[in-house]
Amino acid sequence: MTASQNTPGLTRRRVVRGAAAVAAATAVPLALTTTAADAATGAAAAEGRALDFVPADPLLHLLRRATWGPTPASVTEIRRLGAAAWLNRQLAAGTIPDKVCDSVLTRLPLTRLSVGGVRAKVKAGAVKMYGWDTLLQVGYAAIARATWSNRQLFEVMVDFWSNHLNVTCPSGDVWDSRQDYDRTVIRAHALGRFSDMLKASARHPAMLTYLDNRFSSKAAPNENYGRELLELHTVGLVYSETDVKNAARLLTGRTVSWQTGTYRYDQKAHATGPVTVLGFRHANKTPAGGEAASTALLDYLATHPATAKRIATKLCIRFVSDEPPATLVAALAKVYLANRSAIAPVLRALFTSAEFAASAGAKTRTPLEDVVATVRILGYGPETTGIKGVQALYWMAQEAGQAPLAWAPPNGYPDVATAWASPSGHLMRWNMHLNVAAGWWPNTLVRPANLMTGLIGTLPSTYGGLIDAVAVRLFGRTLNTEHTAALTAFYDKSPASALKPSDAAAGWASPYLVALMLNSPYFAVR
Repeated sequence: MTASQNTPGLTRRRVVRGAAAVAAATAVPLALTTTAADAATGAAAAEGRALDFVPADPLLHLLRRATWGPTPASVTEIRRLGAAAWLNRQLAAGTIPDKVCDSVLTRLPLTRLSVGGVRAKVKAGAVKMYGWDTLLQVGYAAIARATWSNRQLFEVMVDFWSNHLNVTCPSGDVWDSRQDYDRTVIRAHALGRFSDMLKASARHPAMLTYLDNRFSSKAAPNENYGRELLELHTVGLVYSETDVKNAARLLTGRTVSWQTGTYRYDQKAHATGPVTVLGFRHANKTPAGGEAASTALLDYLATHPATAKRIATKLCIRFVSDEPPATLVAALAKVYLANRSAIAPVLRALFTSAEFAASAGAKTRTPLEDVVATVRILGYGPETTGIKGVQALYWMAQEAGQAPLAWAPPNGYPDVATAWASPSGHLMRWNMHLNVAAGWWPNTLVRPANLMTGLIGTLPSTYGGLIDAVAVRLFGRTLNTEHTAALTAFYDKSPASALKPSDAAAGWASPYLVALMLNSPYFAVR
């Protein structure tokens, strides 16, 4: 069956032109933001908003923000449970069965190894020293979990904290420890207390290696970790250079054993003497007491009002808008401090706030989120054996500029629309949508034999009905009249044209329609 037999001139060039036409018909500014006033009143701004592209459904709004993208199963679940019960369940992630995702993770065994486990593999010749075997498996696991885990809010928060306490992966210096950092620092505390996570990171060889503290000593204090601890991990840009120097001195002695690759405290390397950091004071009298002194500093910083404000701001940027409402930031900072840095109460307050409810259309998906959300909304499953599909998704994200965990600087991937706005980025996403929808790449994921009937079931009688059914399936709403007409014109039809089961739009050409719809702002909006 050829294109000319069914749809005149349906070539790759026509598809690209069609994508551009549909994108133009549905174009909105990429920097979608909401102001504090908008959030407080619930009023939609006339400019820079995408309310025309999102369903007026608070349950779908919560799904689009608190997960890596809706799936048919998650939509059914949240409608059955309601927002409050769904959120409670997600905040108790350990109680949620995750059979499908767990099955994929068994194929990535290096991610479960300790530092000593990786080193034993190297000694046995099963893994190369400084090789990226383990590090890539950590990245594969991240995209597999985002795509197929039922513990979606947990996985979103794992990504959030992985960026906040970033240790680049893959990175050769952490060849033996990055997988352990993911498991024992980020994943262990993602819905717990930030103070516990911060202290765990400050004892982990991956962080101490990545930010050079393992090489810091009383003879030559290295300021890298001390600076990033203040600027990126806690209070932000409110410190002085004296604060940095004192923090670096207090952190000396926290190092990594060259023999085992694990954390150790070396009191001989610790610089003693009184320190003051942003109001924190410690006599720091003895080398033996240096570890406890630096732990006290970490506790102080974790519950500092500036840290509360900074983390509240970043959470609002992730879940509400690129320009977070000051009222919500202040409210969440209070919740954070009142609960001694526990994150679950902060998330509950965020998702039940008026500002969150008013923020529909105020965020766009990042490239990694776009890749994952595409697979999730199409309902494609992982292959029953092997990891070729997972690997392909990882490389797709890398080509789009956002492989999981791979941001090189210590500040983590940006999460604002302007950081990802580019023509080449859009083209990359468009190609990805078609490749995934058509099953060209990855070609090993479990997908329906007929994409269209797999998505919507029984075919409607008209092309307009087809567009409506696919839109409801992908976006939770129908398109406006102009956009429906633009998509039916792609097949040289009108919305009223009769649809036959033998038509290309219902069969071999259905991936093109799905891809065109995924190319639009209806899907790009988070």
